[in-house]
Amino acid sequence: MRIFRHIADVPEAFKGAVVAVGNFDGVHRGHQVLLGEAARLAEARAAPFAVLVFEPCPQEFFRPGAEPFRLTPFRAKARALAEQGADTLYALAFDAEMAHRSAQDFVLDVLVDGLGAGCVVVGADFRFGRGRAGDAAVLSYMGEMEGFGTSIVAPVSAGGEEKISSTAIRQALKLGKPEEAARLLGRPFAIEGRVEHGEKRGAGLGFPTANLHLDGYLRPAFGVYAVRVTLFENERAVSRHDGVANLGTRPMFESGEPLLEAYLFDFAGDLYGKHLAVELIARLRPEAKFPDLESLKAQMAQDAEAARAALKNPI
Repeated sequence: MRIFRHIADVPEAFKGAVVAVGNFDGVHRGHQVLLGEAARLAEARAAPFAVLVFEPCPQEFFRPGAEPFRLTPFRAKARALAEQGADTLYALAFDAEMAHRSAQDFVLDVLVDGLGAGCVVVGADFRFGRGRAGDAAVLSYMGEMEGFGTSIVAPVSAGGEEKISSTAIRQALKLGKPEEAARLLGRPFAIEGRVEHGEKRGAGLGFPTANLHLDGYLRPAFGVYAVRVTLFENERAVSRHDGVANLGTRPMFESGEPLLEAYLFDFAGDLYGKHLAVELIARLRPEAKFPDLESLKAQMAQDAEAARAALKNPI
């Protein structure tokens, strides 16, 4: 998948694409339906299939310093979009200039002049332009005027009247329900990052852990989780491992910064500096403070056994 950061960089050969536009945080089952529609139209038109997102997300621009909310930071999102078949990803800067563009200017400057879109695919609740003044109806009208097609995709239900949304997935994770989040996502929620050196307390207790900072990720409910871990090299998955992880601030050691500490079962090797994706499969218990290290060590052994049991039935 080719990635462009500026509309001025898009060659003529990449214009005329069917462009799916949105935040696509999580690339969940609802997003996948929209992306599937864009892929279908691109095939029918013999055109490229492209996706347009903004970095940072508009919410991050308008609310700097707010609590992290992302389900998929850019690297993970780009990989997920490539897996959905996108040929091209336009990751445009959302800055003061972009925020100030009117809906009309966004269509003319970005979609028409910049990308040369042949067709634009959005969700029914899509809003754009200064003050969110533009909607799907405005986009359709301007498409007719400017000569590009539009496709408006209805919300996707998870059963009954429940709408699949990034908001619902965030809520499930904050409540410590990774299974519910996985149902809406279509896959387990994962936290990715490079393994960093820690204080080696886990190794001293017989459970050496791979430590990941949460950075811009949403904070799921803190606690101990059964996990599946994918090891990447050069952006390619090279191995998968079951394990158990603590997510939180480690109350035994009064560390304030949230951290994900994953212990991989039956693994021998150096993980420092490696890129991992840690899937949260099941929450086993909340974080807790123990009277002494021996009590903590005994609980960690119990947690490992509970995680092995939870992971017997693959998701």
